[in-house]
Amino acid sequence: MTCHHLLRSPQHLLSLSRLSPAPCSGSHVSASLSATCRAGIGRSRLWSGTPLFTDERSEFPHRRHRCSIVRAAAAAGGDDDVSASSASSGDSQRPHSAIREIQRQLANGERTAVGVAEEYLERLEAHEGQLRSFLHTDREAVLQQAREVDATLASQSGSGEKTLGLLTGVPIGVKDNLCTRGMPSTAASKILKGYMPPYDATSVARVKAEGAVVVGKTNMDEFGMGSTTEGSGYQVTANPWDLSRVPGGSSGGSAAAVAAGQCAVALGSDTGGSVRQPASFCGIVGLKPSYGRVSRLGLMAYASSLDCVGVLARSVEDTAIVLQAMAGRDDGDSTSGHEPIPDYTAALLPRASLASKPLTGVRLALVQETMGAGVDADVALAVRAAARHYETLGATVEEVSMPFFANGLPAYYILAPSEASSNLSRYDGIRFGPQHEGTDLTSLYSNTRGQGFGKEVKRRILMGTYALSSGYYDAYYKKAQQVRTMIRKEFVAALEGHDALLTPTAPTTAYRIGEKTSDPLAMYVGDLMTVNVNLAGLPAISLPCGLAPGGPHGLPIGLQIIGAPFAEADILKYAHVFEQTTPAWQSGLAIASPVTAAAST
Repeated sequence: MTCHHLLRSPQHLLSLSRLSPAPCSGSHVSASLSATCRAGIGRSRLWSGTPLFTDERSEFPHRRHRCSIVRAAAAAGGDDDVSASSASSGDSQRPHSAIREIQRQLANGERTAVGVAEEYLERLEAHEGQLRSFLHTDREAVLQQAREVDATLASQSGSGEKTLGLLTGVPIGVKDNLCTRGMPSTAASKILKGYMPPYDATSVARVKAEGAVVVGKTNMDEFGMGSTTEGSGYQVTANPWDLSRVPGGSSGGSAAAVAAGQCAVALGSDTGGSVRQPASFCGIVGLKPSYGRVSRLGLMAYASSLDCVGVLARSVEDTAIVLQAMAGRDDGDSTSGHEPIPDYTAALLPRASLASKPLTGVRLALVQETMGAGVDADVALAVRAAARHYETLGATVEEVSMPFFANGLPAYYILAPSEASSNLSRYDGIRFGPQHEGTDLTSLYSNTRGQGFGKEVKRRILMGTYALSSGYYDAYYKKAQQVRTMIRKEFVAALEGHDALLTPTAPTTAYRIGEKTSDPLAMYVGDLMTVNVNLAGLPAISLPCGLAPGGPHGLPIGLQIIGAPFAEADILKYAHVFEQTTPAWQSGLAIASPVTAAAST
């Protein structure tokens, strides 16, 4: 069953009562699924799948030139060598850590934090009229933060080597649904217009504690409900690769800002793919951590069992550094995990230090159901080429079937709106935001919420309230929770014999502004590849794996790598090795922002 069949109409979206989930032992993923469901996600070698790519010929030979970026990966150093001997002059164009470079310059006295901040602010101001990435910036406040960093470094000048935090002097964007003390935080909703939180979200407080300089609040779909930023109560962000296209969402402002070099890195939130999908559309890296890896305190709730704070950056190493700063237990968030925090950058070696087969012994699996109907041919070709490249790096790549995968989308669009209908009840015009008068309490609520919430938020509140209502709870919400359990069990089984799973991040490349607004169900289908990860609480990362035709510079394609719970270090390593050994970067993908390059010519 494809996503299109499941979402022909709103009635189909709420038709899960007709689904009869098979018992765990009946799944096609593995004959021993019942046992593996009970065993949990492990690292055993019990899996025996079908080898992938036994035929080297392309399924779409007439399209080979379109994704030749990835297809040429093995030729970069030959099938047997991706080590230092295969490095070329193109390596200088590969993604490097902007954070490391900024900190090296600060430590050596080559630049000041004020100088770094001014450079990013100039780029932000030069392109903000085209991109509309930010809802709030304050040049003087940014420079004041940078001056404080310089003062701290100056105080260490007489004591030998300078001590820098993980993010000292690094300009960072923050999604507008993360609370920031002294800065507007509206979740891009008019119902919170002018709201100034009295505290920082834990994730924001932790990056600030490591020396980050917050440059502003980035645009988003209202309360995270959307995939394009067209759901923002204030403005629509444009994609730096093609200004007529969306940057994705709901963290589209953060993704566009990073891709255009308006900030070095950015924080986003991911409830059903809101970090990974815009990362795919904008040709950058986007990480959704395991549920509980990063505190949700100060993140404005959309769907509390699904929400995660994530990272967007232009390299895997920068992503890992920001995660290192944010991760860890927070007593203010009872859902944050107690698991120890590893060094996420320890295994991220430069290309020159990589072994000839750096991923020998790693077992990867391509999810079969993500490569069929509804997925653009160029996207499927690029992802298969990326999987083939992993084989040249020493990894074993197989196919795995997850028959319940497509059912995750309608389950998500029952569970998430149901939680939203409860979470958003607090916005009543009395405790937060502007108040619209009424003749009585009921009309005050109605007027405030009617004028404060946008169309998509109202739609999801109504859908969630309906699913939770008496007489329909068992048919919809309970059934969706059962499907969620089955999806989690399928991931358990698939990851029992593999270290990570591979899928496209999105079934298509970025679509044009306005293309999906008249058909919300068609927009929901764009979340097909990502929502299951949130339903299962797993970590996943998106990174560029090629370009498809479209726009003045081509359109980025994203590869999604899904790991076991709290295995962020593993998927960061696999993503980093791919990033450093793929000649995609020599074409300029995610190296120089197209909008920046166009402006400079």
